[in-house]
Amino acid sequence: VQLQASGGGLVQAGGSLRLSCAASGRTLSNYGTAWFRQAPGKVREFVAIAWSAGSTLYADSVKGRFTISRDNAKNTVYLQMNSLNPEDTAVYYCAARPSSRGGGLYARDLSYDTWGQGTQVTVSS
Repeated sequence: VQLQASGGGLVQAGGSLRLSCAASGRTLSNYGTAWFRQAPGKVREFVAIAWSAGSTLYADSVKGRFTISRDNAKNTVYLQMNSLNPEDTAVYYCAARPSSRGGGLYARDLSYDTWGQGTQVTVSS
C-alpha cells in the first residue's frame, strides 16, 4: 500500500484543519492506519489510530480535540483537528500496518510498515 498525506497548512490558534491520508495499491480496510507527528527537534510521536474494525485510540495530548475517521469507499483516513494550539505545530505523517499484526506497540513508529510523505501543520499564536 502507498500513502499520500495532504491537508496541512497555516492556521491560527483555536482553528481547525482536516488532514487526509489517501491509499493506493491495497485497501486500507485491512490495515490499522495511524497519524504521527514530529515537531522540530523532537522525536516523532503517536497521535491517533483507526483500526480496521472501526475502533480508535488517541494520544492524551489530542484527546477531545482530534478525531480520526476512515472512509473505506474512498480508501482514505482523515484526521480532523480542532482547537489547535501552537504546540500542535509539526509535520504530520500517516502510517499503516496490517491488521493481522494485532494491536501491540501501536504507538511505536517502528511497528508501521508504510508511511506517507508528511504534511506540515503550523499553528500561529
